[in-house]
Amino acid sequence: MSLEQEEETQHGLLLGSSDAVPAFIEPNVRFWITVRQSFIQRLLQWTELLDPTNVFISVESIENSRQLLCTNQDASNPTSGDERIQEAWKQSLATVHPDSSNLIPKFFRPAAFLPFMAPTVFLSMMPPKGIKSVILPQVCLYTYMTAFNSINGNRSYTCKPVERSLLMAGAVASSTFLGVVPHFIQMKYGLTNPWIKRLLPVVFLVQANGMNVYMSRNIESIKGIAVMDKEGNVLGHSPIAGIKAVRETAASRTVLFGTSALIPEVFTYFFKRTQFFLKNPGSLWILKLSCTVLTMGLMAPVSFSIFPQIGRIQCCSHEEKFQPSTEETEIFYHRGV
Repeated sequence: MSLEQEEETQHGLLLGSSDAVPAFIEPNVRFWITVRQSFIQRLLQWTELLDPTNVFISVESIENSRQLLCTNQDASNPTSGDERIQEAWKQSLATVHPDSSNLIPKFFRPAAFLPFMAPTVFLSMMPPKGIKSVILPQVCLYTYMTAFNSINGNRSYTCKPVERSLLMAGAVASSTFLGVVPHFIQMKYGLTNPWIKRLLPVVFLVQANGMNVYMSRNIESIKGIAVMDKEGNVLGHSPIAGIKAVRETAASRTVLFGTSALIPEVFTYFFKRTQFFLKNPGSLWILKLSCTVLTMGLMAPVSFSIFPQIGRIQCCSHEEKFQPSTEETEIFYHRGV
């Protein structure tokens, strides 16, 4: 294949063109299957991918990186020490969806997660002062969270736009309702126990975010997601893999939001008993916001690293229809973020 043909093929794959070569294996999928990383290695990888500067990578730079990964023989080895290849992998993994080969919208790339989520979580945990101050942060939090989960989830199945829109609207509404419940309880009953006042919103935040993942990505467990062999060849679609992918992502979200909300509340409880707070009461919210950003900044790569991006299922425990399709003992699926 000539260089011009390679460029046309890559351009089609990046933008989702129907002219893409069917036998082509998505580079991001090849990376996650080939590189069997430990938790620490995944943590270091996600620390790089969550760099906020990845939000501003240009389309031209991404296309150049993808072209390099498709045409350079050394790029077939993701562990290559070539700095150009390593940078190309970083840009590709941070900006291109592994299932569709489409660019992820800038504000919903993994790198945009922390800048959007940390301030929103902080506002959603503020003491209630009125109905608007309670509902608006929750709506903002779960609208973004639903869109992020849907865009970065597995996209290997077919779904009508109306069906997806209704599912996302239901996820936003139900998560927002669950998120405002503890604040309305405080406004109506005036809870006096300081630990209950602080822990109740944390518990509901964890439940709401876990439920949001299940609802926004529910189609994956119903229609099934693509399962592959070790070469990245799609063998079919599996509801079992879809259920496992959604369950793992929901578990990682509960760890992220539970820790990110709990630590600042514990910090606030003890900080209020210091002489510094008595002399500078206005410093409480600045320090709590800083604590929320720091905690979420540390926990985001941890939660994204708990489970591998490419999950594995033993063939013997899977649907019988896939067993004759491959001689491998395990098959793979993309978990999503």
